[in-house]
Amino acid sequence: MPTVSVRKEDVTRKWYLVDAENKVLGRLASEVAKILRGKHKPIYTPHVDTGDYVIVINAEKVALTGEKWQQKHYRWHTGYPGGLREVSAQALRQRHPERLITLAVRGMLPKTKLGRAMLRKLKVYAGSTHPHAAQRPEPLVLP
Repeated sequence: MPTVSVRKEDVTRKWYLVDAENKVLGRLASEVAKILRGKHKPIYTPHVDTGDYVIVINAEKVALTGEKWQQKHYRWHTGYPGGLREVSAQALRQRHPERLITLAVRGMLPKTKLGRAMLRKLKVYAGSTHPHAAQRPEPLVLP
């Protein structure tokens, strides 16, 4: 049996809709990352972007377990001396609720050009409306 390698032109993409209401952030992010990478397809190839598009709605209603709303901190550096910045998960949810999901999924994707291309297929919205109705996304029920 010869080995078959998938090319970028052979990949057909679907659109999925995920409702993040009352879903635990890490479990949601791992399932979304799996779909963005294409690991749910039998044609999965590590060096080809075989994944699908994912729309996540109700990002402001995502759940964290334990005391993570106060204890979990996101840190980054501005590039200037003394430029280390830090914000708690609760403050990040109040200002930019869609970034919680984006950052969690980004950490589960490869740190390469291919991973950045996969992340561009993720669309996250704080509310329950989205502008992608023309793509007719399929509702995806996550465990």
